[in-house]
Amino acid sequence: MHTGRRYTPLEFFRWSFRDTILLLLIATIPTVLYACGLTFIAIPWQPIAVLGTAMAFIVGFKNNASYGRIWEARQIYGAIINDSRSFAYTLRDVIHNQQPETVQKIFYRHFAWLTALRFQLREPRSWENMRRSSNKDFLRGRYIIPECESTMEEALKPYLTGEELRYVLSKKNKATQLTAMQSQALAALRQEGLLNDFEWTTLQGSIMRLTDSQGRAERIKNFPYPRNFASVTTYLLFIFIILLPFGLLKEYSKLGDGTVLEGYTIWFNILFSAVVAWAFNILDTIGESAVNPFEGSANDIPITQISRTIEIDMRDMLDEPSLPEPIVPQNNIVL
Repeated sequence: MHTGRRYTPLEFFRWSFRDTILLLLIATIPTVLYACGLTFIAIPWQPIAVLGTAMAFIVGFKNNASYGRIWEARQIYGAIINDSRSFAYTLRDVIHNQQPETVQKIFYRHFAWLTALRFQLREPRSWENMRRSSNKDFLRGRYIIPECESTMEEALKPYLTGEELRYVLSKKNKATQLTAMQSQALAALRQEGLLNDFEWTTLQGSIMRLTDSQGRAERIKNFPYPRNFASVTTYLLFIFIILLPFGLLKEYSKLGDGTVLEGYTIWFNILFSAVVAWAFNILDTIGESAVNPFEGSANDIPITQISRTIEIDMRDMLDEPSLPEPIVPQNNIVL
């Protein structure tokens, strides 16, 4: 997540550099051909204007859907924060005086659940965008994705016993198995008489809400923005960008008639066609960058930072003297 006041022009330029060069090239070729006497390549601007209007609606629809996905993802992790805290202080207050070691073990297993979940949500999918050259260029030297710098096994080691770690790593969905282990631990405490029915129901309700949040996050992760809508937007945008400079050739050619710029205004077509095409392209790119809110881009939900914040809060409830350092932004980016 970008934490600065705004993206700087330099950041936008760096992010869209490759696309900008391509758009300038697309606008330059027909302009040069027209200036060399191939005036028959010019086409009427009216159909392109109609297509541009349609593109504005389509891109707006996509961006609205993308914002909906990223906002839902933030709501999910907001719920995880609240449910984690309520689960933690309820468990602590119920049995901490009787079995502090058990409380600590359950707390640490929750940290492992947060860790496993964020690693699973960072796993790449074929439809995600972090493999795009523009995103790779923007990432390089600015920030790192923590889940790409270590393995899940290394990240889980501080929180689990050797036996638990081996068991969890043998499972397909590690986060789900950790939640199941928490439920099993609560059931054992109930059987020992350390939890009454009301306390067990309350804590089990927190486990169920955390499971629900995990399922909602996995739904966003594993169900992409519908490929038919994405494909239509891409194809129509491509057609619009290609045709745009051809439709403006005549208009810019006669723009300077009767002035000192007569014969030269045709070259304005390169700049203005590229600017209009860039505006449509960057809006589509912004929507695409927000449509997968867990992949690790600069516009995603900072699930690593949120997980660390929850861990600090829960360790503080146990009055641990040494707390982990909070995750701070790197070049205005926090993940």
